[in-house]
Amino acid sequence: MTTNLHAAGAAHRPAGRSGLKQLLLVLCLAQLMVILDITAVNVALPDMARGLGITGGDLGWTITSYSLIFGSLLLLGGRAADLLGRRRMFLAGLAVFVLASVAAATAGGATTFFAARAAQGLGAAMLSPAALSILMNTFKDGHQRAHALAAWGAVGGAGAAIGVLLGGALTELIGWQAIFLINVPIGLAVAVAARSLIPADELHPRLSGLDLPGAALATVSLGAVVFALSQAADVGWSSMQTLTVGGAGLAGLLCFVAVELRTRHPLLRIERLADRGVGGGFAMMLAAAAALFGTFLLTSLYLQNVLGTGPLETGLAFLPLAVALAVGVHAGSHVLGHAGVRVPMATGFALSALGLLMLSGADVHGSYFSDVLPGMLVAGLGLGMVLVCVSVSVMTGAKDEETGMLSGLNTTGHEIGGSIGIAVLATIAAGSGVGDAPAALAQGIGDAFLAASGIAAIASIIALIVLPAAATFLPKLRLAPRVAVH
Repeated sequence: MTTNLHAAGAAHRPAGRSGLKQLLLVLCLAQLMVILDITAVNVALPDMARGLGITGGDLGWTITSYSLIFGSLLLLGGRAADLLGRRRMFLAGLAVFVLASVAAATAGGATTFFAARAAQGLGAAMLSPAALSILMNTFKDGHQRAHALAAWGAVGGAGAAIGVLLGGALTELIGWQAIFLINVPIGLAVAVAARSLIPADELHPRLSGLDLPGAALATVSLGAVVFALSQAADVGWSSMQTLTVGGAGLAGLLCFVAVELRTRHPLLRIERLADRGVGGGFAMMLAAAAALFGTFLLTSLYLQNVLGTGPLETGLAFLPLAVALAVGVHAGSHVLGHAGVRVPMATGFALSALGLLMLSGADVHGSYFSDVLPGMLVAGLGLGMVLVCVSVSVMTGAKDEETGMLSGLNTTGHEIGGSIGIAVLATIAAGSGVGDAPAALAQGIGDAFLAASGIAAIASIIALIVLPAAATFLPKLRLAPRVAVH
């Protein structure tokens, strides 16, 4: 039976370099769908509010209902990919995501829409870690893996900018529903390609090794933290809700650590965080995602609510950021193969801090070309370098049986870090300005950019202290077993 299963898997392996490139394209395209549905919605919020009758603080649930489920289920999704089959989880997650996208586009009210967005988050939590795990198990040669992770990092950065552009164009030209309906043809194309390019799962599903108690504890605890942070801007950071729910979430995470240390088949091997590349990379992902998500949110607020640009014009304004991110990813992937991750990561964060500092000077009388574009380009270049380095740092040296676990950890850092960044920076932007509305908002946004610059600067210093030196890191990257192409 094992021989037959292996033969079936080999028959589906992408043949040669061309097949590997096609597989990488399919995996990145699937991840792009997940990223787009986070950022594209930001530009369409006013239209969604009018169409669905969403008012006041409930508007935030258009994003939170997705990110809450996505971020809190990623560890379970990553571990399930290891035990239930990476291809199975990829295709199942893709199906859930596409069906939920149709439900979101056809929703008749706010409650139905929020439920559909939560279902999208479930599909994304199954799909994203499975895709990264497949990538890691296909591209095992150090050079190939570095380039594949560079492409993955580019999707995480440039994909966010593309999402703002696509969301603005679809909202203005067709309607906000098109943001979700576009997932249908893309999802079908990915599914067809994935069935022929992704190797069939050679092992039967193993439910016995799935740490369901740990999964429930991690999901509820992370969900509580994300919920508390996402609502803090509305109810207050010192409110009873924020302190109670957030405190309970943090206590639950401490219990999760205790449970995982005693579980035979843990959802997350806590001791892996002691690895400077894994634990340090996860910490850097939190900071990188906070800066990246914050940059998109604050820039979009400044362009639309201070300078008065429309959805499509706002989307076009982010194109230079997408280019800068892509250049940063390319530069980072080239340098880390010779210098490791520590120096490129610190350099990328330093550039990000400088760019965000430049953006903090924008005021109510500013303009896009003089006050936004220069800082956007510098910050984008730095964040691109960081994104590729952080993925390589977390995933390098992973054993085959733990790639799903570490990919879930990596993406969890992205979502939780982004949620923290949005919560903190949105609160600063909304609460630190004084005077008339546009001037007050501009002042608040400037203060929030200054805080984001501080986060990036601190991360640059921590990267030099925590991350492994090149002499320690490079052997793990270069001596990984070569990929077998059948």
